[in-house]
Amino acid sequence: MTEDNNFEKEMMHFDKLKLEQGFETVWSMESWGHLPGLDFKIFNDIKIRHRDGAGKESSEMRVPLAYGPMQKFLARLEQQADLNRAVQITLPRMSFETTNIAYDATRKSGITQTFKASDGSKLRKVFMPVPYNIGFELNILVKLNDDALQIVEQILPYFQPSFNVTVDLVNVIGEKRDIPIVLDNISFQDDYEGDFATRRALIYTLNFTAKTYLFGPVSDSSEGLIKKVQVDYHASVDTENARRELRYTATPQALQDYDNDNTAELKTDLSKTKTRFDITSTAALSVGMRIIIDKEIMKIKEIVDANTITVFRGYQSTASTHVAPASIDVLTAADDLLVEPDDDFGFNGNLEVFNDSRSFSPTQQKDI
Repeated sequence: MTEDNNFEKEMMHFDKLKLEQGFETVWSMESWGHLPGLDFKIFNDIKIRHRDGAGKESSEMRVPLAYGPMQKFLARLEQQADLNRAVQITLPRMSFETTNIAYDATRKSGITQTFKASDGSKLRKVFMPVPYNIGFELNILVKLNDDALQIVEQILPYFQPSFNVTVDLVNVIGEKRDIPIVLDNISFQDDYEGDFATRRALIYTLNFTAKTYLFGPVSDSSEGLIKKVQVDYHASVDTENARRELRYTATPQALQDYDNDNTAELKTDLSKTKTRFDITSTAALSVGMRIIIDKEIMKIKEIVDANTITVFRGYQSTASTHVAPASIDVLTAADDLLVEPDDDFGFNGNLEVFNDSRSFSPTQQKDI
C-alpha cells in the first residue's frame, strides 16, 4: 500500500485515535482558541509535491497539522511495523505545542491605566493588557529530506525574523492588535541509526515566540465609578455626638443630548446675541429648563407664548449662530444618567437642611 493511497484512510483512523493519544487535529484557525494571539494559518496549508523519474509531478499532498508533543508522534511512528495495517502514522506530518509562557517586562504599561472601548451598544472600561511571551515549537517529521526542505521553504520566508499577525484579542470589544511571532531558532535531528526494521525519521524543530497580551475582565463603564458625592456638615468637630445640620450632594450634569428627544425646532435663524426667538412649540418646555441647539446650551428664562421663548444664551457653553430648522433638545435627568467618564460634564448640586439627630450609614446607604 503506497503512502499516497493510504493517506486518507490513515487520517480517518488517526482522527478516531486522537482522543486516546492526546492529540487535537487542527484544520481551521477557529480551533486555535486556547492560546491568545496566535495564528497558525501559515502552517495549515503546507503542501509537498513528488516527481517521477522524468521530472513530471506525480502527486501532491497537504501536510497534516496537529497539536501534540513530538514524543507522542514518534511513539505512533514506531508502533505496528506492519505496513499493511493502517495504524502506523504516515509521514510527512507536523505537530506543534506550547513550550512556555513568560511575562515580558519590556512591554509593561501602568497597572492602573485604563482605556475605553465600545462593543457597539455600550462603552466599556478595560484595564491595559499584560504583556506575555508565549513560546511554542513546530515539529516537522518526514522520511525524505526533500520533503522537509519543501516544507521549510514555505515557512521561513514569512519570518525575517518576525511575522505580524492581526488578532482579535477580545471579541466583546473588538480589540485588535498586531502580534509579532518571532522565529527564534531552527534545529535538525536525523534518527538514521538502527536496523532495517526501524523507520527513519527526519525531524526539523522550529521554535517561535509570540509577543501577545492577556486581558483581564471587561466591565461596563458604569460599574465601579463614582457618580455621586455626598457631604454632611456638622455643627461641631465632634462628629460622633454632634447633630448634622446640612448635606450637599453632587451628581454629574449632562452637557450634551444623549436621548435625542427632538422636543422642538427653530422657526427662524438665530444670531449669537438674540435671546428671544420663535420655535415650533413650547408645550413640553418650562422656565428653568436647559435646552441645547447644536452644541450651545441655553437656559429658558420665560415662556412668552405657544411658539416663543426667552433664554439665557451661552449657558455652560459658547453662544453661536444657528440655522432653522435646527433641532431643540431638552437636557434632563435622563441625559445625566447617560454621562460617561470621558465626556465633558457639569455638576448638579443639591443642599438639604436637617433638624434631626440622624447620620448617614455608608454600609446601609440610608440615614439611621
